[in-house]
Amino acid sequence: MKEIISTEGAPKPVGPYSQAVRAGDLLFVSSQLGLDPVTGSLPPTVEDQMRQALANVYAILAASGADWNNVVKVNLYLTDLTTYSKVNDIYSAFLGDSAPARSTVVVSSLPRRAFVSIDVVAYLA
Repeated sequence: MKEIISTEGAPKPVGPYSQAVRAGDLLFVSSQLGLDPVTGSLPPTVEDQMRQALANVYAILAASGADWNNVVKVNLYLTDLTTYSKVNDIYSAFLGDSAPARSTVVVSSLPRRAFVSIDVVAYLA
């Protein structure tokens, strides 16, 4: 059995998918761009996009009764590897001591010409 998770605290999906799906004790959060959930705009810098993408993921986690401590896996997508250290600094500050497993992948492009996108898996039991 699965449960679709949705919140106004994160942007509406830009395609045919859910913000997140809970399946048993696992929550799968769809990849989040740094879109402002109110205006739909994308900040101009990778730093601001990273902060907003993390805030969007957190809003979805919170709608599920979870937080960063529940996250067990993060996939981070960047369009430019030279931004890795900037993004990593923001990521570290945001997550604190709850460092989950993570993969970072460089991609040729992202929707809306974003610089960064993040998806996570959380354990809710």
